[in-house]
Amino acid sequence: MIMPRGQLLLMPANPVFLAASLAAALALNMLPLGRTPWTPDLLMILLAFWGMHQPLRVGMGTAFALGLCMDVQQSALLGQHALAYAVLMYGVALTHRRLHWYSAVSQAPQMAGLFALSHAVQVVVGLLAGGTLPGWSVLAAPALEALLWPPASWLLLAPQRRAPERDEKRKP
Repeated sequence: MIMPRGQLLLMPANPVFLAASLAAALALNMLPLGRTPWTPDLLMILLAFWGMHQPLRVGMGTAFALGLCMDVQQSALLGQHALAYAVLMYGVALTHRRLHWYSAVSQAPQMAGLFALSHAVQVVVGLLAGGTLPGWSVLAAPALEALLWPPASWLLLAPQRRAPERDEKRKP
C-alpha cells in the first residue's frame, strides 16, 4: 500500500496496550455515574479505533463479548449493546481502508455516522423490547463521540509513533 503524503510509518501496536485500553474503557463505562442518553460511549470509540487500526486483533467477536459485559452491567436487554457494537464493527470493517487516507479530524464526521447507526440500533432494540423513546438527547452522544475521535486517535497512536530503538546515528 502506498502511504499518503506526510503520514508517518507507525510501529506495530502492543497487544498489552490494546487490551489495557479496552479494559480501561470498559471500566470507565461501568462507573456508576448515572447513564444518560447523551453520555458518550468510550468503549464504542475504542472498539471503532482498534477495529480500524488493528482489524485482525479486534473484531466483531471482541465487540460482541464486551457488549454482553455492558448489557449485564447496565441490566439492559441481553444482546442490546452486543448487537450495536457488532453493527459498529461491521461498518468499521467496511470503511477502514478508506478512512486511513484521511486525518483524524476528517475521519470524525464519517465516524459520526457509524456511531449514530450504532446508537440507533440500541434505541430500536430497546423499543422492540418495550422500552421508552429516550428523546432528542440521544442525538448528542454520536456528536460527542465524533468530537472525541481526534483526541482519542492522537492519544492511542502516540505509543506507535516512537522510534523502535535509539542509536547514536539517529538524531532525536
